[in-house]
Amino acid sequence: MPVDAPVSASNAEHYTWGPSDRPCDGWHLVRAPEVSVILERMPPGACEARHRHERARQFFFVLEGRLTIELDGRETELAAGSGLEVAPARPHQAFNRANCDARFLVISQPPSHGDRVAA
Repeated sequence: MPVDAPVSASNAEHYTWGPSDRPCDGWHLVRAPEVSVILERMPPGACEARHRHERARQFFFVLEGRLTIELDGRETELAAGSGLEVAPARPHQAFNRANCDARFLVISQPPSHGDRVAA
């Protein structure tokens, strides 16, 4: 897709992740060597595996719903319109403990794919 073309969940590269009983969705809105912007949808009760990134700095920004992020053993609940930065090497995990979908952006610099280590 050309860099000057509008991008949305309807035309971005899509993938699913997570357990089969609570699959999550991701859409690559920006996929470049220096930065990644992913739109994520996490259903109620879903979570990701606790992990860290060796190089990537991430910013989670909630668009709809609520998202809980555990960072270094401390939980922070994010409402729509708020975000949290996660520095490289910091163990973290995202949860949706609300009763509705969470939709959020994950911005990573550099991209986090291939940079994930279980924590």
